Amino acid sequence: MTAITVGVLYIIGTVSGILSLVMTKELLAGEDFLTRIAANLSQLNLGAFFVLLMGLSLSAMPIFLYPLFRRKNEVLALGMVVFRGPLEGSTYILIAVSWLVLGVFSKEFTTVGAEVGSLQIIGNVLLQAYDIISPVLTIVFIIGALLLYTLFYLTKLIPRWLSVWGLIGAVFYIAVDLLKFFGLDLNLDMLYIPLAVQEMIMALWLIIKGFNQVALNELLTDKHNV
Repeated sequence: MTAITVGVLYIIGTVSGILSLVMTKELLAGEDFLTRIAANLSQLNLGAFFVLLMGLSLSAMPIFLYPLFRRKNEVLALGMVVFRGPLEGSTYILIAVSWLVLGVFSKEFTTVGAEVGSLQIIGNVLLQAYDIISPVLTIVFIIGALLLYTLFYLTKLIPRWLSVWGLIGAVFYIAVDLLKFFGLDLNLDMLYIPLAVQEMIMALWLIIKGFNQVALNELLTDKHNV
């Protein structure tokens, strides 16, 4: 049952993340974003809702895995919970709140008039805050992912090829973001794909096949793993 729950949470989180991007990508682009947001406020709010849903589902996932992982390595398990739980979840909340506040300022901006430059400045600051939070989220997410797939590899609860795939995908993911952070946008966004595909395959694997029963029994019965 734990495997199914984790798989479902992964799918909810991933689908919610995709939907939030679809809802907000065009709204937040360009210099006239405040006017565009004011005209499509419900769309921005829906995007914020999907971000929160993504954060809640992905933050809940470590809670179900910790009791198993701690039997193999409690330090790594605690690290996984911290990074994939409160740290990652709090960044999603910050993103959602910044969008909601941006919506409030967009309404005020269109009501008072575009000549009020202070509102535009505040809107720019809020949008830049999102740009600052995003790389922080990436770092937190990747550290959590590396811990997660290391623990999956050690416990053998899923096939090791799937764990290795996740580790390699996480390295590709952080490499692209580090290049962007230092101003080197080499159009390597395709390197995000391996980890995204791996997470969906892993989620389906957990729902359909569950944990490796032999590895699970060994983990639960080995007194050295308590």
